[in-house]
Amino acid sequence: MKRTRFTESQIVASIKKQESGIPAKDVCRELGISDATFYNWKAKYGGMETSDVKRIKEMEAELSQYKKIVAELTFENRAMKGFIEKKL
Repeated sequence: MKRTRFTESQIVASIKKQESGIPAKDVCRELGISDATFYNWKAKYGGMETSDVKRIKEMEAELSQYKKIVAELTFENRAMKGFIEKKL
């Protein structure tokens, strides 16, 4: 997975800076990023606070754990069905 140079809190702070009236080009120049990167960040994190971003990351981690549990149970279920069919 690609590692970014900026944390979510830094990204949210840069978006807040732009929303306070500083032109987006100046914010991009200060951070050393392209306009496209900034607007991708704005599309993803716009209107969020740092706490919201942290909560979303926690929820994504929890969701991946649930997906892993479902995959394991599905695998066990199929194995048991196959075993039962062979016995009958």
